[in-house]
Amino acid sequence: MLIKFIICLLIVFSSFISFAEESGKKEKPQLILLKSYYNQKNIDVKDWLMSEKLDGVRAYWDGHALYSRNGKRFAAPDWFIKSFPEFELDGELWTKRSDFEHIVSIVNQHKAHDGWNEVRYQIFEVPNAHGDFVQRLNKIKQYLKTYPSLFIEVIAQQICTGETHLNSFLAQIEQLGGEGVVVRNPQMPYHTGRSYSSLKVKSFQDAECRVTGYKEGKGKYKGLTGALFCQIEGKNIITIGSGLTDKERKYPPAIGSIITYKHYGYTAKGNPRFPVYLRIRKSL
Repeated sequence: MLIKFIICLLIVFSSFISFAEESGKKEKPQLILLKSYYNQKNIDVKDWLMSEKLDGVRAYWDGHALYSRNGKRFAAPDWFIKSFPEFELDGELWTKRSDFEHIVSIVNQHKAHDGWNEVRYQIFEVPNAHGDFVQRLNKIKQYLKTYPSLFIEVIAQQICTGETHLNSFLAQIEQLGGEGVVVRNPQMPYHTGRSYSSLKVKSFQDAECRVTGYKEGKGKYKGLTGALFCQIEGKNIITIGSGLTDKERKYPPAIGSIITYKHYGYTAKGNPRFPVYLRIRKSL
């Protein structure tokens, strides 16, 4: 009986190990996070580097595999990562502007597939490399000269001459359908978490809330969802009607789901001004 019991324990333990390996889950990587430029005071971004903020899926390369910011392993095909370096990378899995849902549909599948041909790994950081920001990016640039990859690109950076230049660049990116801009202090060594040396710049802010109910549509939206009732931080309930497509009004986000919306600051009561639905939050 004892021998049978031990064998059963070994089988269960072996199954658990196999499941853990197959699930591809690892500890959440510690990465750089962005603060909002407009929430900071007395920051001069002259001579900082700025680039487009890509609306893709954040991905961390640990030298062996690609992971989401939550530690989920992406099922990237072997041919996609074949020429990747043995050192760490941080960037966005991206196809083109305004294509977020399509990108998610590609990279969130559990098995490798040919859809990854559309994706490029856009690099904006080399974690834990020595030197300042420029020196860290040069590490991957030099690597790609020796070991070129069809699927790795380094996001273009340009020197910001001041706030006027930043606002002009932001307007240009948004006119092209881009999400916004990132400015970075080029002299900073690598760090994790949020700091004043890496800032996102958008003409709007984005946030998340939980869907609590639906408002019935009127007029051309009769019989459909006119707006979502959502709970933001605290107990405030807001209404979000703008931004929903006809399909989303017919099949709205489920009650209890978390959505991302954009807004233009806050009212005196702490509610977001002019909230616009963007998407359901994807847990990658």
